[in-house]
Amino acid sequence: MSIQRLSVLGSTGSIGVSTLDVVARHPERFQVVSLSAHQNIDLLVQQCQQFKPAQVVIGTKALAKVLQERLAALGLDDIEISYGSDALIDIASSDTIDTVMAAIVGSSGLPPTYSAVKAGKKVLLANKEALVTSGQIFIDAVRESGAQLLPIDSEHNAIFQCLPEAEQQRPGQCDIDAKGISKILLTGSGGPFRTMPVPELESVTPEQACKHPNWSMGRKISVDSATMMNKGLEFIEAKWLFNLEPSDIEVVLHPQSIIHSMVQYKDGSVLAQMGNPDMRTPIAHALAYPDRIDAGVEPLDFFNAPSFSFEQPDFDRYPNLQLAINACEQGQAACTALNAANEVAVDAFLSNRIKFTEIVKINETSVKKFVSQEVVNIEDVIALDGNVRQFAQQLVEQVANNLSVAES
Repeated sequence: MSIQRLSVLGSTGSIGVSTLDVVARHPERFQVVSLSAHQNIDLLVQQCQQFKPAQVVIGTKALAKVLQERLAALGLDDIEISYGSDALIDIASSDTIDTVMAAIVGSSGLPPTYSAVKAGKKVLLANKEALVTSGQIFIDAVRESGAQLLPIDSEHNAIFQCLPEAEQQRPGQCDIDAKGISKILLTGSGGPFRTMPVPELESVTPEQACKHPNWSMGRKISVDSATMMNKGLEFIEAKWLFNLEPSDIEVVLHPQSIIHSMVQYKDGSVLAQMGNPDMRTPIAHALAYPDRIDAGVEPLDFFNAPSFSFEQPDFDRYPNLQLAINACEQGQAACTALNAANEVAVDAFLSNRIKFTEIVKINETSVKKFVSQEVVNIEDVIALDGNVRQFAQQLVEQVANNLSVAES
């Protein structure tokens, strides 16, 4: 068994930390070659002490200088330190690694993830925005390079596990009809506001939105879960990962988060992947695929597990979910615009500049503005992303100043 040489992009985030926890349990299988973080130097230094990577990337030149001093004081001055987006691309496509954990949150994770795919790496995809923003372009690059693409989102990893083995080997090219599959059932908890009266959503705080009932996640993803935009982005991601039509996917609310998603077959069978809500499970699955290894996760105790319940999503409560499903039907520009606008809007909400219910206003107006843009390559994606962000920021200023939102 050869050792996998890993690059962990976003090592100080929740997925990165969980990845390194699994890796530490199997030193005979994995070697950490490179790590990256945006600005969490304290945790990054601890990770360098434990895993002793050859290369580390941090967000800025100033932080790189501080990191260099901290590591030198610990006798780790042989670690190569670089900074910025170009450095991320370099470590993701380096000949010194064969597996990339793509765990940078948001569209900033697209360039290094895309470079890893172009280089033919084994890519563990936790950055759903890469597929949401570039769709067919990303999938075409996977096919052309021969990269191995394995989903990390618990829902997509569950769907992957419930597919026939032959379809697991064909990212973006699955033929569900030929394999007797009638529908993909994408589960979601409904977030912290599933039972809150809809009129009260206007006054919820960032702290309330970030208190997910089941999962431990970063603040941005937690807000996306509260609006169910996260499920909407996963809806778009599922389309591309498994070569689906929007009509092939059904969102099912499952508040207990024990069933992570399901595949419904034409003969009446439904295959479900279950487990305790812990991201180390899909991470370990993808790291060791097709083998199975210990993830450090307690097995599901069926005698003490809560009863399962299922609900249809209420689009009056979750208008962002409906917006994402619509964008999936409208095409790539709508999806790219939606993701960019949402990142701006969620940041504004977390900064207490707009209300929770105003996130969807920013998103919907931005999609309408840019839905007709042509997107044929990565450069188009990056340009559109930047233009949408600028427009969405203008909308935030209007909303923050109690002005009506205009579409142009």
